[in-house]
Amino acid sequence: MRMWWLSAGLALCCLAQSATAGTVLVVGDSISAGFGLDSRQGWVSLLQTRLKDEGFDDQVVNASISGDTSAGGQARLPALLAAHKPAVVVLELGGNDGLRGQPPQQLQQNLASMIESARQAGAKVLLLGMRLPPNYGVRYTTAFAQVYEQLAAEKQVPLVPFFLEGVGGVPALMQADGIHPAQGAQQRLLENAWPAIKPLL
Repeated sequence: MRMWWLSAGLALCCLAQSATAGTVLVVGDSISAGFGLDSRQGWVSLLQTRLKDEGFDDQVVNASISGDTSAGGQARLPALLAAHKPAVVVLELGGNDGLRGQPPQQLQQNLASMIESARQAGAKVLLLGMRLPPNYGVRYTTAFAQVYEQLAAEKQVPLVPFFLEGVGGVPALMQADGIHPAQGAQQRLLENAWPAIKPLL
């Protein structure tokens, strides 16, 4: 009888874990799409492996597109939310907005809209912040970085201030274009994001 109760208890635990398993939706640009890499080498694929290793049943959906902007992500998000019904949405956008010199206010509005849409769909949100090279000018780069800080404070969402911390500007960790992280940087990107992702699961 004791063995029966033990088996039943284990089965219920497994069912409970499966019931709470959700989807982590990553909406980003080339950084998360793994530009220049085999798709299995990118940090998002490494995230799926980390989840399994840590005992989570959550599935990762990578909806990142190279070259995408915050406006593109905003346009794509409603269909993604409807299709995947994620428990967590990770937003990694803005780099292309900045490289194109688009107004920081526009970036802020687009990301704010995405945060609200994700929340209305019942998802928790994580914001991965970006920064621009200094050659874009102090005034613009400062305003750009503040977008993420202000959004995190106003919307009360967790923020990784600079997702490329320890990677950006390090030649050995960047591809030849100096823009996209190399394979050797992907684990560092995961480590930058993981402490903020884990509490949301």
